Amino acid sequence: MKRRDFLKYGSTGVAGLALGGLTRTPLFKIGNAFASSKTAWKFGVMGDTQWTQHPSNSSTETIAQDPSGLNPNSVSVSIINQIDPMFVSLGVKFVIQVGDLTDCGTTAAIQTRALAAHTNLYPHNIGFFPLRGNHETYGGANSDLNLYAIPAIQENFPQTRGVGTTWGAHNFSSATDSKGKAISDLKGISYSFDYGASGNNARFLMLDCWATENSNPQSSALPEGTMNADGYPYGYTINDQQKWITNRVNHLTRGTEHAFVFTHQPLIAEDHQDTIFSGYTYANPAWQNAFFASLQKNGVRYYIAGHDHMHQRSIIASPDGQSQVEELICASCSGKFYTPNPLSSSGWVDPTDNVNQKYRETPISQELYTVGFYIFTVDGPTVTVDYYSDTQGNWYSDASYPNAASGPGTLITPTLNFTKKETWGYSMSPTGVSSFQLNQESGYSILFGSTTAQVFKQNGTASDYTGRLLTKNAEAWWARKNSVTNANAISDVLTLLGAASAAVEQNHNPANTFNSNDPVTVIMTYSPSLNGNDQAVLSSMNAQGNWVNTVDLNFGGANNFISGPWMEGYSLGAYGFDPNTRTAWAVVDHDGDFAVIKTGS
Repeated sequence: MKRRDFLKYGSTGVAGLALGGLTRTPLFKIGNAFASSKTAWKFGVMGDTQWTQHPSNSSTETIAQDPSGLNPNSVSVSIINQIDPMFVSLGVKFVIQVGDLTDCGTTAAIQTRALAAHTNLYPHNIGFFPLRGNHETYGGANSDLNLYAIPAIQENFPQTRGVGTTWGAHNFSSATDSKGKAISDLKGISYSFDYGASGNNARFLMLDCWATENSNPQSSALPEGTMNADGYPYGYTINDQQKWITNRVNHLTRGTEHAFVFTHQPLIAEDHQDTIFSGYTYANPAWQNAFFASLQKNGVRYYIAGHDHMHQRSIIASPDGQSQVEELICASCSGKFYTPNPLSSSGWVDPTDNVNQKYRETPISQELYTVGFYIFTVDGPTVTVDYYSDTQGNWYSDASYPNAASGPGTLITPTLNFTKKETWGYSMSPTGVSSFQLNQESGYSILFGSTTAQVFKQNGTASDYTGRLLTKNAEAWWARKNSVTNANAISDVLTLLGAASAAVEQNHNPANTFNSNDPVTVIMTYSPSLNGNDQAVLSSMNAQGNWVNTVDLNFGGANNFISGPWMEGYSLGAYGFDPNTRTAWAVVDHDGDFAVIKTGS
């Protein structure tokens, strides 16, 4: 049975899955869902929740501008109310939102966003931890006492300061300056917290660099005159907070297995060209180098942002090229969707040396014009991320929402049908973790015990909106062959995560949604030599915990046995073994556990 066939089992099939066949929990279950232990826990992540069709900076919607009447105070409640039940059903402990909780940033708007969390999440003992975005600063400065939404956020979300119910989150901290002095404006605004027990825990760093009362003391309703060249109202800079950031992510003292960093602005975005470094992408390179170095040195693998209203994964390098981090830009949770700007756009080009900073970005996956959210699973040393989005997509922004360009929009949010589109992750397993990137026709070789594995990316076509070919960002780790208990394993067990995962929607045509998953070839050595009619089959675990031919679990392609070694040009579904080199191989489009299984006599 093909993998695409048993994707239909859904959550019931996952819950009833037998976990036999491997003495450690198998990674591969159904489709691209990865197994987890009983102690694993999940958190949800969502993007911007603006509702843009409203009177400018008004605290009320009108029926003419919001025919559904479901999106008051510039908050996309009609979308939140469809995403939150997914968080509940998928069993998250809390939800993080990466800013732009509202469109107009008023106190009433913040209250509306808080009410949605109070109604949808809190009764299920699910927490909510927000960040400010640039739209929260639009609520005003000193003149109307909104103070860039800080008092409203502190009042409506006391959990960001560790006050009241925190749903198991603990060890809260708020930003301090370069001398270690608390920044009162950022109490519970730029903050961190921990979750989980020892050995299965994580630290969350929530960074805010937007305008505050003291950083921008002007009395105008909008902080004009305090904005940088990119037009945004910055406050306490990343450089001001860097000492606190480094302290909070320090792997020697933080006491957690994992650390995640969240902000509103990307390091390098696709539409926007502003960053957390108080300017365009090229601004303040020394700050950038220090920030990137603090993440890489301390094992922070993911930097998670919003602002761009699209799903985008990339590897971003520091200006000095010494550090890098994987960036996730979150899909829209609003009626607003952006299109990537041309790569030559001026905000990415440093005017001092005419260098385009886009060279520092390596794109991994992308999906445009759809609503989506994320489920992170923390399972000891392993983190997996599942991306869900609406199956229809093809939405346009603002007045055209939710229609395409051919006609005016209704401004009424449709019923969204979410499905899992992509899974990736990493492991800090002690058994030989390897991290590697695969671009067109590139390969990677890994040795563990007596087994050598090679992974090659086929010459594919997966590209982003601007035409850049996508690179796979993969993780590999191992288990010993004697951990396989229900098959005759003649190799150690290789786990691959991210090698087969790629997502792209190149334009408004729904037919192009997520159709460009370039396959990979996996080759593994085995020992001892085969006898008689024995065969070596590269295998993976199916939904019942049994080891089967790994090509049976492919999304597409036709199974095609070829005797002898793998050769470049073999298509998806091809598989075989070569007794002369004692290797088994297959061309696959899925991740999971791989082992060479002996069949026959």
